[in-house]
Amino acid sequence: MSEHGVTLGEAARVWAKIAALSFGGPAGQIAVMHRVLVEEKRWISEARFLHALNYCMLLPGPEAQQLATYVGWLMHRTKGGLIAGGLFVLPGFVAIMILSWLYAALGNVDAVEALFFGLKAAVLAIVLDAVRRIGGRALKNNAMRALAAAAFVAIFFFAVPFPAIVLAAALIGYFGGRAGSAAFAGGGDHGGGAAGGEAESLLGDHVPDHARPDWRRSLRITAIFLVLWLAPVAALLALLGPDNVFSEIGLFFSQMAVVTFGGAYAVLAYVAQEAVDGYGWLRPGEMLDGLGMAETTPGPLIMVTQFVGFMGASRQAGGLDPMLAGTLGGILTTWVTFLPCFLWIFLGAPYVERLRGNRALNAALSAITAAVVGVILNLAIWFALHSLFAEVRPVEWGLLDFELPVMGSIKVPALMLTLAALFAMFRLKLSALWVLAGCAAAGMLVWAAAPALATA
Repeated sequence: MSEHGVTLGEAARVWAKIAALSFGGPAGQIAVMHRVLVEEKRWISEARFLHALNYCMLLPGPEAQQLATYVGWLMHRTKGGLIAGGLFVLPGFVAIMILSWLYAALGNVDAVEALFFGLKAAVLAIVLDAVRRIGGRALKNNAMRALAAAAFVAIFFFAVPFPAIVLAAALIGYFGGRAGSAAFAGGGDHGGGAAGGEAESLLGDHVPDHARPDWRRSLRITAIFLVLWLAPVAALLALLGPDNVFSEIGLFFSQMAVVTFGGAYAVLAYVAQEAVDGYGWLRPGEMLDGLGMAETTPGPLIMVTQFVGFMGASRQAGGLDPMLAGTLGGILTTWVTFLPCFLWIFLGAPYVERLRGNRALNAALSAITAAVVGVILNLAIWFALHSLFAEVRPVEWGLLDFELPVMGSIKVPALMLTLAALFAMFRLKLSALWVLAGCAAAGMLVWAAAPALATA
């Protein structure tokens, strides 16, 4: 039993619940974690949650999975981090694997897409709820609100890269904090008084012994995870050669694991181009099918890479059964994509915990949180455009680069389901699980009554 009173078994059950509810991309997943960990269980305070989130936003890879790993590590050491991060990926891994089998066997996923038709409405409601919840806590003054607005305008209308937005916000917050500006003085507690918030959480303000920096431990962790990550890739290169599909998958997605700053959307276009034109793993348009799987199943959106690895290995199976080869390709892709995420957390988190009292750094991280609210709003609008409209029109004029919906292509059943989901979540205060279940049921009823409406 740890001093905070939460057993590892109890924590595992909570992480399994969070994993099962982790629909909606990072915004929805972070909202679910915040609701469970901060509001319901009170394991961790608002300030500490945001501090960890800000660090994870700076890392390559899926920030929500890394945030789960961070909190799991903070609660129950390395074992807790492995359980939290592993369980976060597991439902999506199983779901994408099953859908990949169906896709490879049937040639399309129209029926599966129809099955998840209703979930898209719930996902949009969850993302908008994340904007409301995180924004309500992070945007405590006009400076923070201006940062959020500027971040939204930059990424939505001008396609400014996410890392550039994070860097700009960090610099503004850091120098604002150094200058003693009242707008940034709240630091990690956002003006709410960290002490009180910390005292109400089970972790409190205490830094556990395992969360203190130790260079020997850092070297040991780095060595272990580098071997676990890169040894299989090296073995494939040595045994099969660089031109074998498994060697290509291991190398390509290992490279992607260290450059996926800003979430999956930042690199999906490049992955799709390389998978179609570079390696011949996918046919044109199939990346969108895989993206649809990832968007409507639990887990990080970057799980779409598992589908890419599956299809690539199944189509270049050599002497293996295509389904077996695809399964191995999907497992390999998932391994090299997510294993580095554990390394970033276990290596860096102790140093991040040590810096929680640094006012200038906390101001920088608070500014990043404000900017992230604008980025999440951008994701919500992007998702709404592609969920509620059959067609969108790109607008490129000078520096402007954004999409507008074709109003005549609006999907009325999707709109009605989305409005119902928003009403259930915002007015009736139903949990994400009930909203997801209700929308899924409603979507299947629409499919049963008029299939064309659910797949339009």
